[in-house]
Amino acid sequence: MTKNLAIIGSTGSIGTQTLDIVRSHRDELKVTALAAGRNIDLMEKQVREFQPLVCCLFDESAAKDLAVRIQDTACRVVSGMDGLLEIASMKESDTFMNAVVGMIGIQPTLAAIRAHKTIALANKETMVCAGHLIMPEVAKEGVQLLPVDSEHSAIFQCLDHENHDRIKRILLTCSGGTFRGKKREDLAGKHVAEALNNPNWDMGAKVTIDSASLVNKGLEVMEAKWLFDVPVDDITVLVQPQSICHSAVEFVDGAVIAQLASPDMHLSIQYALFYPDRRELAIKPLDLFEVRDLHFEKPDTGTFLGLPLAYRAAHAGGSMPTVFNAANEEAVKLFMRDQIEFLDIYDLIAGAMDAHHVIENPSLEEILETESEARQSVERLARR
Repeated sequence: MTKNLAIIGSTGSIGTQTLDIVRSHRDELKVTALAAGRNIDLMEKQVREFQPLVCCLFDESAAKDLAVRIQDTACRVVSGMDGLLEIASMKESDTFMNAVVGMIGIQPTLAAIRAHKTIALANKETMVCAGHLIMPEVAKEGVQLLPVDSEHSAIFQCLDHENHDRIKRILLTCSGGTFRGKKREDLAGKHVAEALNNPNWDMGAKVTIDSASLVNKGLEVMEAKWLFDVPVDDITVLVQPQSICHSAVEFVDGAVIAQLASPDMHLSIQYALFYPDRRELAIKPLDLFEVRDLHFEKPDTGTFLGLPLAYRAAHAGGSMPTVFNAANEEAVKLFMRDQIEFLDIYDLIAGAMDAHHVIENPSLEEILETESEARQSVERLARR
């Protein structure tokens, strides 16, 4: 049976790797819709190759340009949030891959859930900022929400229908990022080019920087809280420099079940698209004789403040995770423009959190208002 797949974020790292999976399974996967930010050239190539019914570029002027370029095709072009929401809920698709980066992914996820789609979720901000809205909707509509991040996919696989009452703690792993082993004094003066060289993973620029700061791992802690209904204090982060153990679950009887594989996102993407089945996948096989040893380290939370700031946001709850996420997004933008240094990211996040008064159970509108306020707070702090 063919699955009809709508993908938002199709020109990014997860999106392009998702399309690799489609190429390998054209008899089982059909692309009905594609969406991205403003990458006209790549979107045109994707439209011509996969022939979706509709495509979206969030940037309106880029969408108009694309419409002219592909007027010889049957693909209709839409734009903006309205375009993303249309794609998320279109009747021609049954599976929705959310591969965008940032809070822009929240509203399309809600729309897809309410349209009874199977959700393959690679947008962690959806759960971080709106998990209290998303998970009740998932339960209410009776849809499947399948994690795509390698760590959360690993945890999902380790649980394999286990009763969640049997979980003692989740062991969430990370590579340690570009600057693993550095101390705070080593990070002074670091700029964007030095942060973009992740040793193991092929990720987009923003996620690579978040990995270097451990903000990404902090976001994943908050995401895991909602996905697996586990208190944040029962989620332990381990640095696993080889990126071979993708995460593990410790159960109340002392058993630890881990998922091991070569560091390749195609695995978790394909698992989400074909769950509960597995398919052959042409990635590097994991040779444990070659690996020989698995190394685990405690994260250096005195240097990499993204993680302790995330736990602080998670414990505060309510609207504070939105502040943490939005402030980081804005700070990373400034960092990528070389307007601030690496360590300034932490100061800007902390400053925005210090200035915020928590809303206990924010609505979607309050989440979006909090996002805007946090970004403005970072802009003010950065000008000082």
